[in-house]
Amino acid sequence: MGFRSVFIVSLIAAAAALGTSRSADASVIEEWASVKLPPPPQLKPAALDPKTTALLMLDFMNQNCGRRERCLATIPAVKMLLAEARAKNVAVVYSLIANTSTADVIKDVAPMAGEPSVLSGPDKFLGTELEKILKEKGIQTVITVGTASNGAVLYTASAAALRGLKVVVPVDGMSSQDAFTDLTTVQVLATAPRVSAQVTLTKLDMIRF
Repeated sequence: MGFRSVFIVSLIAAAAALGTSRSADASVIEEWASVKLPPPPQLKPAALDPKTTALLMLDFMNQNCGRRERCLATIPAVKMLLAEARAKNVAVVYSLIANTSTADVIKDVAPMAGEPSVLSGPDKFLGTELEKILKEKGIQTVITVGTASNGAVLYTASAAALRGLKVVVPVDGMSSQDAFTDLTTVQVLATAPRVSAQVTLTKLDMIRF
């Protein structure tokens, strides 16, 4: 089963987890107003080995994050995690969006010399050397922070999980244009087949190296 098929199945499973039954002639559109939100997933502390962990800084660009209040609000706490990761010699890898360079990363969380970057669409493994970079560093766990939650974070976290990596997703280190989109991203990561088993949902201040 390819990644696209797995992701479609994941979305179906997430919809099923919302807990409503469907009549024979109804679709999710007709059911939309009656859908009840499930309880939020439990957030768990993450104690990580710095030698086998990489922090993936996803698309913190002036061109997107710099124009989104929800993304800018994550920067101070992400900056603290980034500083702690560097202090513990955790590998840090950046991703960029089209028509940008590392010079376009928001200043407070900009890469240091020697920290690699990749440029791709939502799945940062697609058409890049990200998998090679992680393998060469002996990485077994990745932390995914960035924007958009339903783009770079969701697809890169899922792709990492499907490659057998452990994935740590601090829910306050990701963002999109609105809270509902962030919620649906968390719901998919918490319930998606194969993916959810590899994902730990947490908060930035619950991560320790």
